[in-house]
Amino acid sequence: MNNKIPQLRKKAMSLPLLPGVYIMKDSKDGIIYIGKAKKLKNRVSQYFGSQNRHAVKVRKMVENVDHFDYIVTDSEFEALVLECSLIKQHMPKYNILLKDDKGYSYIRISGDKYKKIEAVLQKNDDGAQYIGPYTSSYAVKQSVDTANKIFKLYQCNKRFPEDIRKSRPCLNYYISQCCGVCTGKVPQREYSESFDQALRFLKGDTDSVIKELTEKMNEASENLEFENAAKYRDKINAVKGIKDKQKVVYKNVEEQDVFASAEYDDTVCLVVLRFNGGRLYDSEHFFFENGDDSPQSRRADYITSYYSIRNNIPKRVTVDGCLDDKELLEQWLTEKRGKKVTIFIPERGEQLQLVNMCRENAKDKLALYKNKNRKAMAELEELKTLLNLKNTPDYIESYDISHTAGADSVGGMVVFKDGKPYKRAYKRFTVKGFQNDDYGSMNEVLTRRFNEYEKNKDTGEGFGRLPDLILLDGGIGQVNAVADVISRFRLDVPVFGMVKDGKHRTRAIASNGGEIAINSKRSVFTLVSEIQNEVHRFSVEYHRKKHSKSSLSMSLTKIQGIGDKKAKALLKHFKTIGAVKAATKEELLEVSGITEKLADNIIAYYREDD
Repeated sequence: MNNKIPQLRKKAMSLPLLPGVYIMKDSKDGIIYIGKAKKLKNRVSQYFGSQNRHAVKVRKMVENVDHFDYIVTDSEFEALVLECSLIKQHMPKYNILLKDDKGYSYIRISGDKYKKIEAVLQKNDDGAQYIGPYTSSYAVKQSVDTANKIFKLYQCNKRFPEDIRKSRPCLNYYISQCCGVCTGKVPQREYSESFDQALRFLKGDTDSVIKELTEKMNEASENLEFENAAKYRDKINAVKGIKDKQKVVYKNVEEQDVFASAEYDDTVCLVVLRFNGGRLYDSEHFFFENGDDSPQSRRADYITSYYSIRNNIPKRVTVDGCLDDKELLEQWLTEKRGKKVTIFIPERGEQLQLVNMCRENAKDKLALYKNKNRKAMAELEELKTLLNLKNTPDYIESYDISHTAGADSVGGMVVFKDGKPYKRAYKRFTVKGFQNDDYGSMNEVLTRRFNEYEKNKDTGEGFGRLPDLILLDGGIGQVNAVADVISRFRLDVPVFGMVKDGKHRTRAIASNGGEIAINSKRSVFTLVSEIQNEVHRFSVEYHRKKHSKSSLSMSLTKIQGIGDKKAKALLKHFKTIGAVKAATKEELLEVSGITEKLADNIIAYYREDD
């Protein structure tokens, strides 16, 4: 806790209601955050109010603030320009920093008789030929990989012709992505021809490459060399396929950048797709902690941070939603570029498709970064939004009660981790204090569960881990039945019920505020239905097993001298009634508590029964 917060708040309340820039500093006078405000007093004082309203990142920043400075400006636009300039100069720790870590990229051509094409990040004095530099490493790598695969040039580290026939071909040869120079079956003339075509393809001369390949295909066909003709045909189709993919995406816009983001828990992934001449030529992505700013504010921060350290600004910047200070940002980008720049928020058509493509890329990269299944991650995020949860429910516990007319009542607990069943954490409970009372049984089961939490919470595993969400098989009655348990243990765990319709299918989620329909939320509906079916299956399975044993025990208690305790001991030892019936006297005496007289009674009972 920052002891200086009262003092900082007092200073913030004395600031003017004017536009400007505020500069947060730590105890060593280092700048840790820079922001702009339309009204300095209102914006800065928010940081030093209730800390519970702030996201983790903001709380961390506030904890490190020792003092702050501010600069009043004549307008909001001047505040924006000054903020961008100061952020670029000081690169504060807690600002969104979309750094430009890219250098130039080159196409490297090495080898003598059998040349090799590679994408590299620097030019060395090694005797190889270099083409470039290019500003986009993404475009260079994609193009080189495509050329190597289409024209089947080798990509391994072997040296030819020295290494021909010295080892077996690699996987690329067997999946038809390499012609197999190492086999010794590829003439140098044929390989050189493919290399020349690949180089022209990389330089953008696809039309002449297609024309030459077509002539070669026709010539081979006329000479009845159908296998060679097929090879040329495959290359033609591959080049045409790439050419089609590179067609102009949006004819009316020569150049544009597209921004879209995805978030999961406290992490955001921003993807920027860059287009020139309607073609994608670069892609960048960034990860950072999510703050408590609105999506509109974050989008404005993305743009200011991204273009503060980049001079290549396009005519159009397309974003995936509304943003703050749109007109100010357009004015700033226009002045920085020297030509008009428009910020565009698409609602339909091809531009919306581009935004969606950008967002899907962000989701994929975020799932990989978080080591999550993308489908499960989307389901959990949708569930979080629907239930208005503070955190994504990565760890869900679900409970159900099962009995037969009140007899042999049991509770089942299943766990879903990252949207999937986590069976090693499943638990079973024998209800002890309640019979034919589902509400009381549920209360007992959760009380025992959280008693175990108090004993094991230092471990952080099994019962020692708190769930992000509890789902009870039942409606509002079950939710109310356990409310005192959550309160008694002072837990901050959301609890909801899973409501079924007349056909025992999941219909809604129950809360203290009523029912939340989920039929229209396909991802949530699928996940909740799976959880409800699984917890019901698990608890019913345990109940049937227990009820079966109970019935068997009751049949043994008909024998003179055998009570519940000895009946259970016999079943535990012999497993089945048939085994008890077939046991000899000596075998019966091996069971704890069975005397010679009781053994004789058991044998006599089953002999008489026969």
